[in-house]
Amino acid sequence: MDFEFSEEHEAVRRTAREFAQRSVAPIAAEIDKQARFPKELVEELGELGFMGIEVEPEYGGSGFDPIAYVIAMEEICAVCASTGVIMSVNNSLVCDPLRKWASEEQKQRWLEPLATGEKLGCFMLSEPEAGSDAAAQKTVAEPKGEGFVINGVKNWITNGPQADTGILMCMTDKAKGHRGISAFIIDMNGEGVSRGPKDDKLGIRASHSCQIFFTDHYVGPERLIGEVGQGFKVAMSTLDCGRIGIAAQALGIARGAFEAAARYATERKTFGKAIADHQAISFMLADMAMEIDAARLLTYRAAALKAAGKRHSTESAMCKLMASEVANKVAKNGVQIFGGNGYVSEYPAERFYRDAKITEIYEGTSETQRVVIASNLIRALG
Repeated sequence: MDFEFSEEHEAVRRTAREFAQRSVAPIAAEIDKQARFPKELVEELGELGFMGIEVEPEYGGSGFDPIAYVIAMEEICAVCASTGVIMSVNNSLVCDPLRKWASEEQKQRWLEPLATGEKLGCFMLSEPEAGSDAAAQKTVAEPKGEGFVINGVKNWITNGPQADTGILMCMTDKAKGHRGISAFIIDMNGEGVSRGPKDDKLGIRASHSCQIFFTDHYVGPERLIGEVGQGFKVAMSTLDCGRIGIAAQALGIARGAFEAAARYATERKTFGKAIADHQAISFMLADMAMEIDAARLLTYRAAALKAAGKRHSTESAMCKLMASEVANKVAKNGVQIFGGNGYVSEYPAERFYRDAKITEIYEGTSETQRVVIASNLIRALG
């Protein structure tokens, strides 16, 4: 197994790190406090080629592999998880299913502006009563002429308030259960599509989400992704890829929290020496570094399998589960190392702590990841 990065990967790392330090770090705390969508950062991400990092150049993307995507995500999220998840959704949940499932005509019309950053995408699967149970869709698309009329509500849609284009999962045949779900491309500014107020969230506050309402929204047959009834398959393969992106986000949060805590521990003195020289703190830092590295290796493995075109459902669930739980543990211990200073917004520890929690929830909760891992393992044994 080769643990060396290519020159291309190192170039992506340098570019992402320079962008994070130059453009993101100076405003990360500000946009979190103000819950302000960082439009200027998203535009720069597009200029750098990071909004369609795995998309083929003929469709406006950078043509990099999934490992490059993980590298870039970690670097950006180590500074600002909000900025990272805006990029992640556009890449993993919008560009990726279009790459895999869309027709050539759909790719030319919809994928290219998303990959270049000209437009922003969102992914609409969750509903008020369909979160972890993704098959319990109540949004329906009823046939009308050659197309469909869509009615329903989608919940927690990241990028929803700003999105130009959406990937929608909804029922076309309730009698068939999950085999009756179909996927559509949605013009988010189309007639019959409206948005609720942005959600007031604990963390990733500069990344906006909201409810999306469909009221007699008509789509023609050219908006169907794949075939009627393939939506659940599209959604599950998309989430397998999305979990790699969230694992990378969690890695970034964990690394940012660790680095801030380690720096503080070398500066803060008690009983005549830096707190990093106290065994309780030094052991805590050692465990944080070890667990981050273990989660990173799981994430690289899933990304490498995806790059090789191999099935990676179990590996994606494993890396997402591990990285998200590590992020929460590291961020919590980071606050502890900062002590009282970790509880105030003057220092970054509390922001990392708040941002970490969502990684255990979206793209499938930790409980859902364990279900996926266990069921796949049992199936393999059978």
